[in-house]
Amino acid sequence: MDIIKVFANNVKEYRLLRGLSQEAFAEKAGLHRTYISAVEREKRSISLDNIQKIAEALDVETYLLFIENPNID
Repeated sequence: MDIIKVFANNVKEYRLLRGLSQEAFAEKAGLHRTYISAVEREKRSISLDNIQKIAEALDVETYLLFIENPNID
């Protein structure tokens, strides 16, 4: 399992499920749009603080972002 790929895919899937653009999501998370883009493209290493911000902005438990093929809803 490639944890970076799993995380990136889950962030994007949860974001799209909630109907958020990268820009709207980034604003909600308090991060920059280009940072979110890089995370979703697996181009960015990410701190625990930012993982928590992303989970809160997506309104999901943090651990769900690390589960391969979660039942996203």
